[in-house]
Amino acid sequence: MTDFEFSAQDQQFLQQCVDLAEEALDNGDEPFGSVLVDADGVEQFADRNRVSGGDHTRHPEFEIARWAANHLTVEQRMTATVYTSGEHCPMCAAAHAWVGLGSIVYASSGADLTRWLQEWDIPPGPVAPLPITTVAPNVAVRGPFPEFSERIRTLQARFYGITGIDAS
Repeated sequence: MTDFEFSAQDQQFLQQCVDLAEEALDNGDEPFGSVLVDADGVEQFADRNRVSGGDHTRHPEFEIARWAANHLTVEQRMTATVYTSGEHCPMCAAAHAWVGLGSIVYASSGADLTRWLQEWDIPPGPVAPLPITTVAPNVAVRGPFPEFSERIRTLQARFYGITGIDAS
């Protein structure tokens, strides 16, 4: 069980992230989705993974950082929250910090994904799965939230062609 508070807003936006991750998977992409929310709890931007075209920087968290840099003031970025289905990779955590976005709330951790891939004998990716706080130590983070773990695990299993894993 997590030590983090889990609000109705967290539930709403993390559910949206998981739905975006499923949309990504249904469109041939890795199952990740993210939502940028302002200080008033209003969605500003949402996206899903779009790496299937060959550009592996097309993560939704990176797209959020780009969008925020071009559309929000420094103050708006500092008070925004990024909700995401999976903990930011090092590239996305760095982009988040460089743009000056506020907190991150993630459903499943990089450690979860690493454990699942090891369990399924899938080789690791080309970038070390560092925690957000190692890459961007001044960014406030909350997660993971076990309420979403099994569904995310199921989406990841589908992406990698692993059978016999169903969300409860």
